[in-house]
Amino acid sequence: TKVGLILPPGAVEKEDVQGGKVVAMGPGTALPPPTDDFEEPWKSNGGTPRYLPMQVRIDDYAVFFRKAAIEITFQDIRYLVVPQSAILALVRDQEDSIPDTLPEDF
Repeated sequence: TKVGLILPPGAVEKEDVQGGKVVAMGPGTALPPPTDDFEEPWKSNGGTPRYLPMQVRIDDYAVFFRKAAIEITFQDIRYLVVPQSAILALVRDQEDSIPDTLPEDF
């Protein structure tokens, strides 16, 4: 918001909160393959994997719980791998943001 980012008091007092720019992301949460009611669930249907897409985008600024992050070093650069469940808020450019008001024809 124009005023700032508001975090619940419990989030700040109990956990260390950190932020950073998103440079890469995974495909999302894996979903089970679709099955027919008559097919046994343990049989492989050979389908392609399906994923529930992530809400985060590259170049977002993410505010997250530091304790949930895993620190790795790749080619002498330090990165934090953060699970989607540990992200508290995402900050995007204005043009991609969610509007504050409903459309007039709603």
